[in-house]
Amino acid sequence: MILSMTGYGKASAVYQNKKITAEIKSLNSKALDLSTRIASSYREKEMEIRSMISAALQRGKVEFALWIEYDETAVTATINGAMATGYYKQICEISEERDIPLPKDPWTLIMRMPDVMNSQERREELDAEEWAIAAKVIKEALDCLMDFRTQEGAALARKFSEKLNSIDTLLQSIGPWEKIRTEKIRQRLTDALSSIPEVEYDRGRLEQEMIFYIEKLDINEEKQRLANHLEYFRETMAGEPGQGKKLGFIAQEMGREINTTGSKSNQAEMQKIVVRMKDELEQIKEQVLNVL
Repeated sequence: MILSMTGYGKASAVYQNKKITAEIKSLNSKALDLSTRIASSYREKEMEIRSMISAALQRGKVEFALWIEYDETAVTATINGAMATGYYKQICEISEERDIPLPKDPWTLIMRMPDVMNSQERREELDAEEWAIAAKVIKEALDCLMDFRTQEGAALARKFSEKLNSIDTLLQSIGPWEKIRTEKIRQRLTDALSSIPEVEYDRGRLEQEMIFYIEKLDINEEKQRLANHLEYFRETMAGEPGQGKKLGFIAQEMGREINTTGSKSNQAEMQKIVVRMKDELEQIKEQVLNVL
């Protein structure tokens, strides 16, 4: 079973006068690239949170956020009197210096100025009960993300199977053209020599050279290795999760065999088949980057 590195999860819980929410999303990356935004109340647990995430996700570009929303009784608003007075004095001074009339309602203006109103959350020490609930919220968010990764992984597996089957079918279709190619090569060489009647040659030696030349163009080994790689890719997909890098290596080996087959296929129809195999493989390589 393969898992995607793309995922999203979110979970919430209520504890006393606050709502605790955890949100996590991930994209593909060669390693675990984790960034966090954690409410100040839980900063002391950041290393523990990071350990939970890294153990569950292994790889991916991960963004995690944990925040608190207080109800209305948990937040008090205060007016910063010194700041408001300072703004008022500045308004009066500027009005006098520039001969500008004072605003009809300066306090409405002042109350909108930065830092005049302060919202203060009730700060409390993090107790074991609250942290247990927060940890449970984080785990639920991770579970949601893993469910998402599993669904995306199943979709990738179906896509890979489709492409592997297509490459397999194209590989089988090379056979008839390969036989025709061999006969054409033999006939072309014979006709070329027949067109030069004054040249004498050893027919036995000619037959040996033709066999040697045809063997150099033989692609049976490449076909067999490619078939083995296709099967190995399928077996790896069906195995344990976390095989994305291995699948990438197998895809590279498949590419080498297809390229070698193309370089030996000095026949138009065979080369067209090779091009189609390359196209299918390229789509596999693009998608395998998303596999955990």
